[in-house]
Amino acid sequence: MAAPVAVTDAEFQSTVLDAETPVLVDFWAEWCGPCKMVAPVVEELAQDYDGQVAFAKMDVDENPDTPMQLGIRGIPTLIIFSGGAEVGRIVGFRPKADIKSQIDQALAA
Repeated sequence: MAAPVAVTDAEFQSTVLDAETPVLVDFWAEWCGPCKMVAPVVEELAQDYDGQVAFAKMDVDENPDTPMQLGIRGIPTLIIFSGGAEVGRIVGFRPKADIKSQIDQALAA
């Protein structure tokens, strides 16, 4: 059963940027209401794309460096990385279909 893995600033390069498959990273915080709304959607997508896309979560309060480097100003922010580069970004809560569409675009690229 695939589930998003927690990733830290220290692990970001090896877990996300150096990954062989595309990776969707959910940047979130404990106090963020919309983050709690998007979390189950991301978990469902992790099941749907098991084996095709890896899923990770980063708590922006505990890991401020990576979000700052990526210019994240609002959460939740979902970023899809492929080959070490950002290939898609969604800011704020979006329906599952919108996120799925971004993932499919990233896989087709």
